[in-house]
Amino acid sequence: MAFTDNKIKTLKTKAQRYEVWEGNGFGVRITPRGQKSWVWLYHFDGRPRRMTFGKYPGMGLADARIALADAQKQLDHGIDPGAALVDQRKAERDADTVSDLISDYIEKWAKPNKRSWVEDERILRKDVEPDWGRRKAADIVRRDVIKLLDSIVDRGAPIQANQTLAVIRKMYNWAISRDIVQASPCYMVKAPGKKKQRDRVLTPAETEILWNNLAQAKMSDSIRFALKLQFATAQRKGEVIGAEWSEIDFDEQIWTIPPEKAKNGLAHRVPLSQIALELLKQINSVAGDSRWLFPSPHGDKPITGPAVDHAMRNNKEYLELENVTPHDLRRTAASYMTSMGINRLTVSKILNHAESGVTAVYDRHSYDNEKREALEAWGLRLSKLIVGKQESEGIQQGDPDTR
Repeated sequence: MAFTDNKIKTLKTKAQRYEVWEGNGFGVRITPRGQKSWVWLYHFDGRPRRMTFGKYPGMGLADARIALADAQKQLDHGIDPGAALVDQRKAERDADTVSDLISDYIEKWAKPNKRSWVEDERILRKDVEPDWGRRKAADIVRRDVIKLLDSIVDRGAPIQANQTLAVIRKMYNWAISRDIVQASPCYMVKAPGKKKQRDRVLTPAETEILWNNLAQAKMSDSIRFALKLQFATAQRKGEVIGAEWSEIDFDEQIWTIPPEKAKNGLAHRVPLSQIALELLKQINSVAGDSRWLFPSPHGDKPITGPAVDHAMRNNKEYLELENVTPHDLRRTAASYMTSMGINRLTVSKILNHAESGVTAVYDRHSYDNEKREALEAWGLRLSKLIVGKQESEGIQQGDPDTR
């Protein structure tokens, strides 16, 4: 009989399983429970073979004919289509789930290559794995990504949604490079949150309040001192909290951030002002025998960036300041230095900004002396501010860019 959808629908169940054939070995198998499956009988290497394409109505007649044509094409090329289908289905069963992909991405790429791998893992475990964890990584499509991001935006965290998209995109790009998946579900997906450029700079009064109120804040000594050292040195939060005692030269009064920890991949020498050296003495007294300046209470590792961020958010009432982040301390230090007449190039060197152009390639001057003078001047200014000796110079808001 020539198959039509209507004929397939009207096939009745019987007490025993039976099959109805159209021709060329193509047929439908009907079980006593009414389940219908597309089957094909063929010969390979002189032996009879049988394969099942799929179940009706999940696979309609048109799709079944396409599957039959593909199988016949394989047979014409000397490939056993039934064995190939078995291999394909086994590969699909064994394919990485999203949970597998997250673990592999963190261990094999993020940890070796990203200082912020802890934040990547936090995002993936918190917002991605609960919804997608058991699904096959290759089955995630663009609509899944959009729905996930919308749910994060709906809970009032649009910037977190942007960060989640960035991490998912990086993970899938890595998966493509490892032939785990063939395409990224993030293709053409736009960041849902509009990121605002922050320009928060603490006033002299706010600087005094923050520094002195850290003493009563409900946070660990490691976090308290990390914030102060960041303020005194104007370095990035991640580089400060990841500092090790082996990087500190007390004789030369230099902290050398190794290239693997520096954002631009170049070793960075940070002259230590008197206020920074005093802080390091206090830090040493609470760090114990750890190799880290700011050891975590959970094993041989430093405190994390999210822990510092959370501590600041959770201590607003003790710090008596609104809308202050750790990065604002770096921006504030840089803005004070430029307001004191320190030239932008020196401040840029202190901030360890990446430079481009021919001049940057050939300029190998260390700027240690200029950086030391600038940081010492900033240290003296900070020392006066924290005891309430406020001066009248204006501060340029958000100047310079301190990313």
